[in-house]
Amino acid sequence: MNNAVIYHRAESNYCFALDTKTVVLRIRFAKGECIDSVSVLYNTKYEFSTKQYRQQLSFLCTDEFFDYYSTVLHLQDSRLAYIFEICHQGTTEYFCEYGIVPRYNFSLSYLDSFQYAFINSNDVTQNISWLNNAVFYQVFVDRFYKASNKDESYINAKWGELPTPKSFYGGDLDGICQKLDYIKSLNVNALYLTPVFCSISNHKYDIYDYYNVDAMFGGNDALRRLVEECHKRGIKVVLDAVFNHISERSEQFQDVLRNGDKSKYYNWFLVDGATINAERTNYCQFASCNYMPKLNTANPEVQQYLIDIATYWIKNYDIDGWRLDVSDEVSHDFWRAMRRAVRAVKKDAALIGENWHNSESYLRGDQFDGIMNYAFTKQMTDYFVYNHCDEQQLAQRLNGLLMRYTDTTNNMMFNLLDCHDTDRFYSLVGCDKEKFLCAFALSVFMAGSCNIYYGDEIMTEGGYDPDSRRTFDWDKLQQPSTKQFVQRVAQLAQLKQQPALQNGSIRISATNNTLYVQRSCAEQTLVLAVSNKQHFTIHKQPPHKK
Repeated sequence: MNNAVIYHRAESNYCFALDTKTVVLRIRFAKGECIDSVSVLYNTKYEFSTKQYRQQLSFLCTDEFFDYYSTVLHLQDSRLAYIFEICHQGTTEYFCEYGIVPRYNFSLSYLDSFQYAFINSNDVTQNISWLNNAVFYQVFVDRFYKASNKDESYINAKWGELPTPKSFYGGDLDGICQKLDYIKSLNVNALYLTPVFCSISNHKYDIYDYYNVDAMFGGNDALRRLVEECHKRGIKVVLDAVFNHISERSEQFQDVLRNGDKSKYYNWFLVDGATINAERTNYCQFASCNYMPKLNTANPEVQQYLIDIATYWIKNYDIDGWRLDVSDEVSHDFWRAMRRAVRAVKKDAALIGENWHNSESYLRGDQFDGIMNYAFTKQMTDYFVYNHCDEQQLAQRLNGLLMRYTDTTNNMMFNLLDCHDTDRFYSLVGCDKEKFLCAFALSVFMAGSCNIYYGDEIMTEGGYDPDSRRTFDWDKLQQPSTKQFVQRVAQLAQLKQQPALQNGSIRISATNNTLYVQRSCAEQTLVLAVSNKQHFTIHKQPPHKK
């Protein structure tokens, strides 16, 4: 047995509490180890030295490098001490904080047993239940639908023309409101909008006024109408929080431009020198965009300014959460403070980070609920687009993603195939309808929410930004072939309301060129089988009789 590979860590994704008396344990071994059995020996930490309870772990999954075993402990006390007993080829050994040992001295367990010293209720990651089965519909507002009777003086492109970085088409919030019944017909129950606040750009990620919806989109009243109409239809509304950076036109940055380090806002930004230089290169920016200066989110004044914005729109407009732009460049301390403030206003408000990589440090229950799961997106493109993996490898990689985080966090992930920052997935798969539907079915079956990027359901094509931000082709929606495709997308989205896909366990495996995703709960088991990238079936099994 490869002892160097065996891994477990208390209070992590290998040991996490579901409540103050329920703990999930995982342990990792080298892939292919011939393990006879793995058991956890446990008790309250004050009684562990003299008495131990035993519970066997079950094989959970395998990824590219490791095998995982898991169990759920139902405790009588919130103080836990434990070690693992491993039987391998007739030999019994013990795994504790010290590592693998041939014998274990329980009288000295206070020195080297694993411990969850006390499960405090406010440290348990809270599940935002509506995220478990959310079907998001993401809208790039300027490109979805244009309401009538509005100022069109800023519009410089004809609906249907290919976009440029500077194109304005006139889509707005009232336009979305007029199409809510269509959106609802897709079995959508959550709407995610790209930024809506005052900005000179079409994408509005350079905001100069966070307290007003841009007049291009209809102003604050239009947002209020949209949220009210969404809620009537059972649709949550999530807005885009651009808190990493701000527009160069903001009053704060303009004051720094004028007054340098004499400005009361000087420390709101990260400036190298007493003043902004003529080339505008001596301050931290989003990427290399000098028109989007980065905010110093370690500054308490900046933190309070942004927290007030985040809570204002929840208190006064009843929005249901925030997608957090460039969230991995923002202070952890700020996100902790914002989470506390937001949850004090609305207990089930969602916080979804735009993190593109492993985000364990943000997903410990004190910052984000989930992230935009671009790691899942990569696996979909590797398998369906680039042929970088087969079904067996895909199963292993998806299992690896699930092992990154706790079950609670996995159930709140935002799984997506594409968005405004990527190529259109339909184009990536060569406009192959069946490949797209197979991938979308996988996103539906994954733990957490799934996303329909506006127009995906009508087979909208597009490359990278700005081409991925084309206008919605409402005429195409009338074509019989498009209607049929829309119906198939809606049918898959409807599956998210099945009990097994809301809160069921997940098992991913592959045999004979077929990938299987099994979701199980007390009420039912659903199995998705994807074969050769172009065929999928869904099997429904009755609950097991005791």
